[in-house]
Amino acid sequence: MLEYTFIHLPRVGAIRERALWGQGILTWQDALGVPGSPSGFSPRRWESCLRIVEQSVRCLEAGDHRHFAGCLRHGDHWRAYPEFRRRTAFLDIETTGLGASDEVTVVGLYDGVRTSTFVAGDNLDQLPEALAQYSLLVTYNGATFDLPFLLRRFPGLALDQLHVDLRYPLRRLGLSGGLKRVEGLVGLKRDPEVAGLDGWDAVRLWREYQAGSDNSLATLVKYNTADIENLEHLMLIAYEGMRREAGLPACGEPAGEGARYAG
Repeated sequence: MLEYTFIHLPRVGAIRERALWGQGILTWQDALGVPGSPSGFSPRRWESCLRIVEQSVRCLEAGDHRHFAGCLRHGDHWRAYPEFRRRTAFLDIETTGLGASDEVTVVGLYDGVRTSTFVAGDNLDQLPEALAQYSLLVTYNGATFDLPFLLRRFPGLALDQLHVDLRYPLRRLGLSGGLKRVEGLVGLKRDPEVAGLDGWDAVRLWREYQAGSDNSLATLVKYNTADIENLEHLMLIAYEGMRREAGLPACGEPAGEGARYAG
């Protein structure tokens, strides 16, 4: 819930953010209505912070994800999920291998309702246009794998969205390991046809498709789809866990409840 967020203000971290909540300044509107300056802020510094708060209000009303992608630390992009949930894409790619010379073969996008699949040699070149519709991307290990691969495949790709790489918040919450392991830890299941497959099977299936097996491509797409659809469940787990750790109120929770979380 972005309107409860103050860590994008200069020299405001988690401790000072909680201190603001503890003084009853729970939201941006609360901050804009405070007479004088709160404890810990000089009048000049608070005035500077209020200008940033006013800009944040305007950008949120305009749906400007680029502003928040730039002013929030990468590890805090999860905070924007409720506001940009309807413009979120869960993304996963398949490749011919892990090296710098390997190529992207399949990309899946899932928006919570619809799944879109992009296949090399077919419609992969349509991916940049599809990505431009979204404000927030959710991946697993995407910061070091998926997004760098996409930038090599599409030089100049404007990846200006907010990005949540679930590997990191989930690890912070005690759910570490690869995607399949984490799915098992939280009880997520896959269709038996793809339940035992991993990344190297994805490479094999692509090679089989290149050799003429359309069935192998169908299995590969089904495997990729399981990845992206399960990412939505993991995002909800990560958001709720990180929200509680930060002390943010739950979606729809009265502001007074947030004060109790803030302690």
